[in-house]
Amino acid sequence: RDFTDTFQINRGLSPDTRGTPFATVTNTAGGIITGSLPDPAGGGNQSFINPLDLPGGPGCEAGSDMMGPYEHLLWGVSTAKYACAWDYARARVIQQPVDSLQALGRASFKLGEGHMFYVEAMGSRVKSNRQFEYQQITSGSATSSLPPSTWYPLLPHTAQTYNAVYEAIRQFFYPGSTPLASVGNLVYGNRIPYRWRCEVCGPREVLTTTTAWRLLAGLEGEIGTWNYDVGLSRASSKAESILGNGYYFTTEFQAALGSGYINPFIMPGEQQSAQGIAMLEAASAAGVKLYGGESVVTTLDASFAGGLGFDLWGGEVQLATGIELRREEFGFAGVREGPNAAREIYQAPFDVNNDQPDVSRDVKALYVEAYLPVHDTFELTLALRRDQYDVFGSTTNPKYSFKWQPLDWLAFRGAYSTGFKAPEFTRLYGGRLSGEYTGTDLADPATCPGGRPSAAPGCEALVRPEQVFGGNLDLKPETSEQRSIGVVFAPAGNFNLSLDWWEIERLETIRSPDITMLRDSYAVFSDRWVRNPDGSLDYLDRTFANTGGTLMSGVELDANLSGDLAGGRWNVNLNGSYIDNFQQRVVTELPYSANLVGKYVRYYNLPLKWKHTLNLSYAKGDWSHTLTQVYRDGYKDELPSSMDRAVPTWIPPEWNPDVDEYITYNYGVSWTGMENAKLTFVVRNLLNTDPPFTAHQNDFASGAAWEDRIADPRGRSFSLMFEYEFN
Repeated sequence: RDFTDTFQINRGLSPDTRGTPFATVTNTAGGIITGSLPDPAGGGNQSFINPLDLPGGPGCEAGSDMMGPYEHLLWGVSTAKYACAWDYARARVIQQPVDSLQALGRASFKLGEGHMFYVEAMGSRVKSNRQFEYQQITSGSATSSLPPSTWYPLLPHTAQTYNAVYEAIRQFFYPGSTPLASVGNLVYGNRIPYRWRCEVCGPREVLTTTTAWRLLAGLEGEIGTWNYDVGLSRASSKAESILGNGYYFTTEFQAALGSGYINPFIMPGEQQSAQGIAMLEAASAAGVKLYGGESVVTTLDASFAGGLGFDLWGGEVQLATGIELRREEFGFAGVREGPNAAREIYQAPFDVNNDQPDVSRDVKALYVEAYLPVHDTFELTLALRRDQYDVFGSTTNPKYSFKWQPLDWLAFRGAYSTGFKAPEFTRLYGGRLSGEYTGTDLADPATCPGGRPSAAPGCEALVRPEQVFGGNLDLKPETSEQRSIGVVFAPAGNFNLSLDWWEIERLETIRSPDITMLRDSYAVFSDRWVRNPDGSLDYLDRTFANTGGTLMSGVELDANLSGDLAGGRWNVNLNGSYIDNFQQRVVTELPYSANLVGKYVRYYNLPLKWKHTLNLSYAKGDWSHTLTQVYRDGYKDELPSSMDRAVPTWIPPEWNPDVDEYITYNYGVSWTGMENAKLTFVVRNLLNTDPPFTAHQNDFASGAAWEDRIADPRGRSFSLMFEYEFN
């Protein structure tokens, strides 16, 4: 879609990649560029060069409809002035193909008066095809997956392309020199290293099949004035992922690239050679199992509820209580299996580090809840729950709520509670994985206070530092506190309004510490900057940790107005949310940050100051219509990389710090003229409104020039649903 274009440099947005469908030549040692080339136009030596972008060339856009210039000023890479980029964010699949099948059944049997035995069964199968953009091929050193033997060679069948690339570079950087001969730092005859998006390789695919089932047997009924419900259940979710297209066995892939029959310098409309296509097909790893896992939960629970036999001034006191015994089991198979287990696959997302034997934990829980009708106008609910984990110990969490209704049309309500969330198995036992940080906004805080790149000594930007991710057996549970107070106002039968203030504080939040946390709170996280003996950075430890948490508060509004019109019934509903505070802190011991409401945050939900859904419906006879407005407030955008520094190095000329509001309308119509049936037609985004532009960094967000946490990129869409109820 047009609005997903990330080549909007004047507004502060551009893709940060030099891997392009018409390859960018690099200066990897042993290639045609030794060190770097002096720029005849000034501005320093150059190391990344795409012949299309050189003065007099056709321009990056000629290489693909998704290519454009690499914006070296935005990303602070002065040696890539003549590089091209590719819009990888736009190439992402918006909606992954999913095929699902589900079945649900229940049978019940009456056992005498007041008792019922029941059985429930559920099963599902979901097949998904996760699709990713084309492989980026980056020529590397002799010890890498793509050593010099895989670089583009000078051979009889490659000479035309090789010479064209070499001559384009020579003529600009060394004008007047001898054609097809080494000159300066340019070496004729060496293989050409490059960064390339391999379109001929096809988009990458991972095919996942998830099967799930749940079986529940229970007994419910009455014993005197009390109700009871006892149940035993077992549930399983099992998934297996295999490689689809776009992945290749490394040895065969290396041979295909090194043969020269695969051409990384190909223009639109040109075709790869038949030999190259055949070599790729022979190297395909489609069908190889990636990994699989299963989660199983077995639960025995029992609940009882009834009156205690004595009254307060508002009625009989009620009590509900119950127990729960639960075993949680998890297993993950990341080790390669089958006849291809020993064969390396280039850039396949294997998860060998997370391979683990089955693990389990036992949980015991007890809860009690009392309803106290203190007065005809005032009631209290007091609840307490205790959970005991065999690996974490125990936790006790209360909940208190009240309702005071002094008048038929006026009520006040409030609640307080605490919560508890145990770490997932994967966050505890996950293996260690590594990857590079590709941003250019990070300096070493040990030598550069604040950790933001600048011209000051010691403040050079770190170049692709290594990051390590994975599980942490020392994790503690997350905790939370929730509180609310509100009012319900209903002066007439056709109008009511409720306002509720709420506050949620999350503590000991489990997350992978992000770069901002590690940089801005270096004194707290200095141990996660793992260093070599000489003090230089070895890697950043971003394994899961208990961090400080968040504090968030706001007001919820819900209002309804209805009436009669022309023999039908109309209704207006407004449901809105106002957030007045959102703060976060990196560890519990530190104070909270400034209020981030109305500002871009990379993680969590965007803390928009206001959002609402406004519904207008009308029903008459067999027909009903609904018109809906969905509103999302604007906010302050993320700073472009060149501005997110101690001293901005470049300010985009059309930079606007404000992201616009987002308003869409939906329309639905339903017909119930057939017995036991309902037909519904819905048009979403009736006016086909594009999401507002945002310059957030593509490497840390899903949307390309749009924000996926508030916007729907599909534009106007239609759905038709038929429901039939069997009696």
